[in-house]
Amino acid sequence: MRRLLTALMILLVVFFAGLSALVLLVNPNDFRAYMVRQVEARSGYQLKLDGPLRWHVWPQLSILSNRMSLTAPGASVPVVSADNMRLDVALLPLLSHRLEVRQVMLKGAVVQLTPQSEERHPQGAPVGPKGGVAPREEERGWSFDISRLKVADSLLVFQHEDEEQVTVRSLNLQMEQDEKHQATVEMSARVNRDQRDLTFSLTANLNAADYPQRLLASVSQFNWQLQGADLPRQGISGQATFQAQWQEPSKTLSFTQLNLKANDSTLSGQGSVVLTDEPQWNLDLHADLLNFENLVVADAATDSRVRQQGQGQPSLPRPVVASEVEEAQYSELRGFTARATVHARSVRWRGLEFKNVDAQLANDAGLLTLSKLEGQLGDGKLSLPGSLDARNDVPHAAFSAQIENIEVGSILKAFDYPIALTGKLSLNGEFEGDRIDAKAFRERWAGQASVMMTDSRLEGMNFQQLIQQAVARSNGGVKAQQDYDNATTLEQFSAAATLDNGALTLKAMQGRSSLLALTGEGTLDLVREQCDTRFNVQVSGGWQGDDKLVAWLKETPVPLRVYGPWQQLNYNLEVDDMLRKRLQNEAKRRLNDWADRHQESSKGKDLKKLLDKL
Repeated sequence: MRRLLTALMILLVVFFAGLSALVLLVNPNDFRAYMVRQVEARSGYQLKLDGPLRWHVWPQLSILSNRMSLTAPGASVPVVSADNMRLDVALLPLLSHRLEVRQVMLKGAVVQLTPQSEERHPQGAPVGPKGGVAPREEERGWSFDISRLKVADSLLVFQHEDEEQVTVRSLNLQMEQDEKHQATVEMSARVNRDQRDLTFSLTANLNAADYPQRLLASVSQFNWQLQGADLPRQGISGQATFQAQWQEPSKTLSFTQLNLKANDSTLSGQGSVVLTDEPQWNLDLHADLLNFENLVVADAATDSRVRQQGQGQPSLPRPVVASEVEEAQYSELRGFTARATVHARSVRWRGLEFKNVDAQLANDAGLLTLSKLEGQLGDGKLSLPGSLDARNDVPHAAFSAQIENIEVGSILKAFDYPIALTGKLSLNGEFEGDRIDAKAFRERWAGQASVMMTDSRLEGMNFQQLIQQAVARSNGGVKAQQDYDNATTLEQFSAAATLDNGALTLKAMQGRSSLLALTGEGTLDLVREQCDTRFNVQVSGGWQGDDKLVAWLKETPVPLRVYGPWQQLNYNLEVDDMLRKRLQNEAKRRLNDWADRHQESSKGKDLKKLLDKL
């Protein structure tokens, strides 16, 4: 054992002695010119190293430099710059005058992918083929190889042409590749933009054997979290895995086997994008659940009502300046084309649960066409195909609405309308406006539709009871059936609806039940939440008393006006005038009969003349 320890100590002494001698005998600055030449020969980029190079022995033999920069030909700013760079090198190749760089480490680097850092050729200069031809191995005095790259606490600035810059902070990158250019990558970073903060990390395997013609990536782990303005208070976080491929000749980035989770929503599928001046997207996506209640916040119209009800704010608002400076609405649609199909087994939105939602859409540089948008809600179905033309400064949206047997109460509740109305709604209509959201629909949309409802029930006002009680108070000859149900129930209801900038006009209203029938027309103010409607209500059941009066009441429509705020509806009945007119007509009829029977007498003739004047 003692001999073994002695031998090990001798080996350690020899190793450190040799290493010290190598460090003393080999000057790292001898590699400076070589590294600059090799970088320029292989890529055309200019490597600049400020200050002397120096050795760093423990725990890894390394070459340290001060500030460094890497600049493309003709660029005004470097692509990469860092205050410190460390090159971890292999020991044994140094003995044969070979520089084998195992890892390049940059700390506090700034990577700028902007128009100013792109390669620029002098005006009139000939342009050669892309990529240089590296010198053959036997022609080199030294070999140069990098297997690992590490970037820590760095900054990435990205800008495409004249678009806004995107700054990626806290960038950490660890990449390791083998001789076949199979690489593993670990990366994490943070992006802050538009009052929102995105943090992410990923682990991936890269196949760069055919780079730059083709690059394959298998992302096995991608974690992310998005927080900030106009987002749910808890933010949006999730994970993803996918396979990606970059094709340089066609400038196509494609992905397959996508599995994405955002809060409790899930998405899978495949797609591609051709990165030309006008990107071309093609997507085929499937979702088990899309819960928009945890992904987006409600529009301003709903938010104001929620705050009035004393509920907390669902998200942090943007600053006033940022919210008032708006680009042309939907102008981002002009910059790309797209074709997409989406199928979702379940979609949650505003408390509504949609099933089997299918969508087919296409965007042609600002003309968004939804050829198919349909799904199921409860026992009913709905279809909303349409288009959004954003090619001009003022966008135009047009949709065809086809609804069948949808519970109207759930729709009113979803948009916070204080109308206690239930029933199965069917609708067929055309609507158009300038913006797709609930507030704009209430205030600025227009259109027409035919409306039908079955088994509808309006809480808070029983038309039959109102009329019968009013008649009973005015005429003691009849009694109203006691009905303590404070609601109007109709088996069938139909109307022609016209929407015009917040005013909903209902014409040709017709409704019936086993006890009453009604016709009418009216208007509803969707902005101020008020109404003014007039009905002619014919109550055919529930009467007791004078048979002749009851028979007349069953056949006579009673004028009824319902008006005022939706939460405090008022009504006006013209029962007294109607009964007074009936009595007048009855008295006139009886006097006419008496005059006809006594038409030969002077009294009969005088009465006839008097009645003719009335």
